[in-house]
Amino acid sequence: MQEAYIVSARKYRPDTWETVVGQSAITSTLRNAINNGQIAQAYLFCGPRGVGKTTCARIFAREINKSEGVVDNDFSFNIFELDAASNNKVDDIRSITEQVRIPPQTGKYKVYIIDEVHMLSSGAFNAFLKTLEEPPAHAIFILATTEKHKIIPTILSRCQIFDFRRITIEDMTEHLAMIAKKENVQADREALHIIAQKADGALRDALSIFDQLVAFTGRNLSYEAVLENLNVLDHEYYFKITDEILKEDVKNCLLLLNEILGKGFDGSHFVTGLGEHFRNLLVAKDAETLTLLDVSAGTINKFKEQAMAADIPLLIQGLDIISDCDVRYAASKNQRLSVELMLMKLASLKQSMAEKKKSEPFLIPVPGNPLAISLTKESVAAPTVPAPSIVKANIRTVERMAQPSLSSANRPQRSEDTLSLVQLLKETKISVESDEDAQFGPQTSFDESALEIAWLSFAEKIKEEKGQGLYMTLKDCIPKILPDWGIELVLFNSSQQKSFESVRQNLIDHLRQQLNNYAINIFTLVNKEEVDERKSNHKLPEEILDQMKAKNPSFNSLITFLRLDIER
Repeated sequence: MQEAYIVSARKYRPDTWETVVGQSAITSTLRNAINNGQIAQAYLFCGPRGVGKTTCARIFAREINKSEGVVDNDFSFNIFELDAASNNKVDDIRSITEQVRIPPQTGKYKVYIIDEVHMLSSGAFNAFLKTLEEPPAHAIFILATTEKHKIIPTILSRCQIFDFRRITIEDMTEHLAMIAKKENVQADREALHIIAQKADGALRDALSIFDQLVAFTGRNLSYEAVLENLNVLDHEYYFKITDEILKEDVKNCLLLLNEILGKGFDGSHFVTGLGEHFRNLLVAKDAETLTLLDVSAGTINKFKEQAMAADIPLLIQGLDIISDCDVRYAASKNQRLSVELMLMKLASLKQSMAEKKKSEPFLIPVPGNPLAISLTKESVAAPTVPAPSIVKANIRTVERMAQPSLSSANRPQRSEDTLSLVQLLKETKISVESDEDAQFGPQTSFDESALEIAWLSFAEKIKEEKGQGLYMTLKDCIPKILPDWGIELVLFNSSQQKSFESVRQNLIDHLRQQLNNYAINIFTLVNKEEVDERKSNHKLPEEILDQMKAKNPSFNSLITFLRLDIER
């Protein structure tokens, strides 16, 4: 008579601490608690499905009675299991609390294992509280759940909590290899690795997949058979398509995609896998991060080899393109075109990065402190600009160099030798490229009156947020309109300039919206001559006192009478 078939998940369910897979920290703690006699009244085992929560609860329940000298076969009478998913009412918990008072017939402990405890109703939880907090000395509760966050804090505070982790792919592969050997199944290591990956950390799922594939292949578990049955896209496709991307071969990328889709794979599945492949290439760039790769040893070597041919910036930008396609895929009406467009962008990435590098902005060297920039004819004459006739500078680079600030209402007149930033750029033959908003946004005309209204409305807006000082600076400033919708501002010192920097971009955005002109940008200058004039007008206390004595002779008598002196 043929022996009854038992699925691997039941046949090879661990029954000792040594056979538990991937939870060594928890099993060691529970074993030591038994050996040291430090057994708590309640435990909470939480974690994903199929990682050994109920299995460990059963082993623990059996071991604590075995330690008291109970015969192996007697432990089952001391273990009571309850499925809270179907027994979640108050009456179900009351029946347990009534049973708890009865001591065990053999052994020292009665163990109650409540699975999926998060399914209990709030009334059942409340009925359980008192018993859980002060159970009889012979009663131990082991609660198991996949959703710890659904359990009320009063229950959590009465339990020792053990968090079960997902079983690693390597541990799962080793366990499957052991079972395959016992079952006389010829299994490729790569095939078992794919099964472990598909199980997503749940050993029970891995064993179910293993049984299914053994039935499909007839005890010869090859890599190709696993890929076919599980509908998993082979790593080799990702390596091939990445090679074509690095070669900038759009044609072969599209042909490979057509082959993949022709085998029945979903486009979204391909995009997700390609993103994972690029991530693995990025990880493989550094020897210290190789441990983050959940792949076989042979595949790791392939990643290391391909990673040498891919630059980090290319991989990062590639991940950004793939992520964007992944987000847009579900909403796209032509999903295949979305994936093809992604591949075209990836295959063109090297070229676009090279072109971008050629057109990178050129920084204009500025002597002295960039926070208090003063652009003069002398600085223009200095050999700070390279020989090419035209150097394109992005406006944001110019703005960082200029460190924006505002001019006051009674703005000091600039000397003839001082140039505005726009004039300087013209004299040095540097063309200013506006940002994307300036290129494609509206550029409605406005006059100084409209600018002043928009300007003062922003000053009122930030009065409470930034304080009175910055508010007065903005209020007193009258900006000057330059050609091409630039706005020039002159300040007395770098302190005003530094204060203004905190709101500069917000002010630009405000003006662009209020005036409906997205070419607006702010250029600032610090008037050094005015600063120097202020310094020259600054007098020592002794000089001020002498002036006061000269104006009023009796003032000197008062100082002598009161024995006053200048405070140092």
